[in-house]
Amino acid sequence: MSDEKIRRFEVEIVDEVPPVPKQPPLAGDVPRQRDYLDGFLKEKAPAGEALEGETLKDAVIAALRDIFDPEIPVNIYDLGLIYGVDIDEGHVTVTMTLTTPHCPVAETMPGEVEMRVMAVPGVATCDVNLVWDPAWNPASMSDEARLELGML
Repeated sequence: MSDEKIRRFEVEIVDEVPPVPKQPPLAGDVPRQRDYLDGFLKEKAPAGEALEGETLKDAVIAALRDIFDPEIPVNIYDLGLIYGVDIDEGHVTVTMTLTTPHCPVAETMPGEVEMRVMAVPGVATCDVNLVWDPAWNPASMSDEARLELGML
């Protein structure tokens, strides 16, 4: 025991820990709900007949336009993150990318895309293919997205 170091820790017992102060929002920040999927997950799919063909594709694209990038106030379709929407007898394949492989939602965004597409009447199954080639660039954005971000 003579060659070993003895480590000592001080312990303080407290009854209550004060809450961490919240950081004030930055100018221009839009307050977001803690779980931005909460309302969507509780919402039931609209009643009605299943859609087919181009109408189904339009409905899937409309569902994709309801998903917003958490860092940029533009939907993922107009941002140019969706490379393709293919439909074959109720099976939808969405090919998409993210602005960068290090995007904070890289693990959750494909799951959200699948969930939103599966909520469209007429969609039986959905696959989301996340690709990095070609890489996303600002030229992929729609004119509406550029206008929203002040790039036009």
